[in-house]
Amino acid sequence: MKRGIALLLLLSFGWIYAGACTSVIVSGKATSDGRPILWKHRDSDEFHNVIRYFSDGKYASIGLVNASDSAGESIWAGYNMAGFAIMNTASYNLTDKDTVTLKDREGILMRQALQICATVEEFVQFLKNVPKPMGVEANFGVIDARGGAAWFEVDHFSFKKLDVNDPAQAPFGYMIRTNFSFTGDPQRGSGHIRYKTAEDLFFQASRQNNLNVRFILQDVSRSLWHSLVKTDLKKMQVSPEDQKFVPFADFIPRYTSVASVAIQGVTVGEDPVFTTMWTILGFPLTSVVIPLWLNQGAAQPVLVTPGHDGLAPLCEKALVLKERLFPVIFNYKPGYINLSSLYNNDGTGIMQQLRPLEDTIFDLSLKKLENWRNDKDFREEIPAFYHELENLITGRYRSLFGI
Repeated sequence: MKRGIALLLLLSFGWIYAGACTSVIVSGKATSDGRPILWKHRDSDEFHNVIRYFSDGKYASIGLVNASDSAGESIWAGYNMAGFAIMNTASYNLTDKDTVTLKDREGILMRQALQICATVEEFVQFLKNVPKPMGVEANFGVIDARGGAAWFEVDHFSFKKLDVNDPAQAPFGYMIRTNFSFTGDPQRGSGHIRYKTAEDLFFQASRQNNLNVRFILQDVSRSLWHSLVKTDLKKMQVSPEDQKFVPFADFIPRYTSVASVAIQGVTVGEDPVFTTMWTILGFPLTSVVIPLWLNQGAAQPVLVTPGHDGLAPLCEKALVLKERLFPVIFNYKPGYINLSSLYNNDGTGIMQQLRPLEDTIFDLSLKKLENWRNDKDFREEIPAFYHELENLITGRYRSLFGI
């Protein structure tokens, strides 16, 4: 009996700390403005994330890094000065009876690629030249400033490229990946429910010419639609006075979600300096987006970079609010969310209160970008804009939540 209960608990909650990212690459041929997008909704047991700047390679870069990784050995999503961007999702169906002891080097590999790669083609050569075994089992997504956009399904010794610009491989101009590879064993892997949820959302958006960063971060990364049970938590009738707990598993946002990053590339011929890393740092349901530009070097917003304690203030604010959504104790805490605190009939849920703030950030940022693309001196305006956004975000979190 005890063994049966233990097995049930393992099956019910074993997913909690497994890598469970949801990602997409959208070709510039399919986006509403002609610029490719690389999106990663990151899940990890490393809840504290920061943005770091790196200048030790052929190309300088910025990337999403674990706060505990003070040496900056691994990047989990990022881009460099050439306009080359990369991210990954863990795959669980590429290797079988794996005897390789070298593992979990995905972040290290991406850090190295950003140092030396400028194009998708150079990444191909990079993978060919990396010493084998590579110590990875993952889907790597890349875009570049020349219009390149591709997924690479990579195991310890080999890789397969899938071209997002090829209509035969990506008929709607995008490719989604969760935690299985299309060239791997179809009977294995995970993340199939999240894949179907994302596919539903992206297909609808593609038919409406609405594939853009704002849609991805606001409507996909924070989607409360569950494609298997056909439930949308946003449509539930919930009073803010209730302690309405609902099961919370296999949505795109999960208890283990730690960041959501959408790197927006440039059109062919456009200066890669305009590549923008739209970053939601911390638990995505309780955080807001900040646009980042690599041309500012290490002078990125203090809200997303390590402070004296090594932590990023925005991430920590998001984690404080996350605790209000998951107050249940014991080992089943991650499986149940207090929906009334997140989303309710009165519009006073955390996500509902943050939406106007994020709408303002998007409106201001997109207008700035539109103007800057015709202004050769735009770099000088970014520090003041960063400061404006930081004041806006800090003030709103304080007034809304007292943090």
